[in-house]
Amino acid sequence: MATKDIKIMTEADFRKKIKDSFGGAYLFFGDEDYMKLNDIRLASSLICSEPAFELFNLVKIDATDFSAEALKNAIFTPPMMSDNKLICVTGLDFSEFKTSEIDELCDILSLLPDYDYNTVILCCPADKFDSGYLPKKPSALLSKLAAFMTCVHFEPSTPSQLARWVQKHFEANSVTADPDVCSFTVEHCGRNMFILSSEIDKISYYVLCDPQKNARVTRRDVEEVSTAAMEYDSFAFANAIMDGRHDKALEYLSDMKFKQVKPLYILSEISRVYCDLISVKMLLDEGHSAHEIPSLLKMNEYKAKLYCRSAMSVDMKKLSRAVGLCRDADQALKLSAHGYLPIEKLVCAF
Repeated sequence: MATKDIKIMTEADFRKKIKDSFGGAYLFFGDEDYMKLNDIRLASSLICSEPAFELFNLVKIDATDFSAEALKNAIFTPPMMSDNKLICVTGLDFSEFKTSEIDELCDILSLLPDYDYNTVILCCPADKFDSGYLPKKPSALLSKLAAFMTCVHFEPSTPSQLARWVQKHFEANSVTADPDVCSFTVEHCGRNMFILSSEIDKISYYVLCDPQKNARVTRRDVEEVSTAAMEYDSFAFANAIMDGRHDKALEYLSDMKFKQVKPLYILSEISRVYCDLISVKMLLDEGHSAHEIPSLLKMNEYKAKLYCRSAMSVDMKKLSRAVGLCRDADQALKLSAHGYLPIEKLVCAF
């Protein structure tokens, strides 16, 4: 099925649509998790505008509590003192769904026209949904769900888009920053919008505490207050782990500890490296050239060059094992407060 045959909406289009009309089902997928949550908040503020009845008209279902039956019950329950209701399902990992479970979900979504007071949002975290190779080859899963939902693709923001967003975020904090300072903030802090948001707040408060700064952010403020991005450190760290260079990997980890980088963030970054390497490896194995990969994966050219070089020298089995070990470490970190120990175990597992 070609992309033109399925409904794929941009994040900007969704924001316009939800301001004009409610109802129907949406699938949130793609890389920008920050904007997914931001748009869920927007939908909630519009659909559940009466705080007194939000408890009844905003139904939140986490992936751990999700079942087709739970979604069906939420759809069948009418709103209270309102014409509309919002159902949000977050954290879904469709790779864990059986074919029969996908079919059951589609059957339930097909009932929505009869219960048009509902707006349903199914939100998948980055790397938890196989969308295929857009725009030309959507996955079978995406094509199947698109028959019952409007699919909203949260594509990675470009550096210029992020710089404009940074400027607006500074302004919302009652400080100003020139465009070049905003661009430098992105360069220095990286493209993760959760981290950028936190760093912008930190810089803003620092500037507001000093009357002599006149509520204006400078490049030096960004350098002195914010934490530098670790994207390429993560790449080097992930490769050192996979290559069995334990001393070097532990050296990278020691530096991150010193910078007080949270264990879950470290793990999410190296997990993303391995998942990106798998994507690059698959494309190379399919016969795509290194020159095609940046556009196919919407990846920075320099980053793509590094990943191609690394992917050519490692087999898929080793990459899959790395992802599995990251999953085990993630579970250990979330189940109890182990600090950096699960990551240290991951380093020594190769």
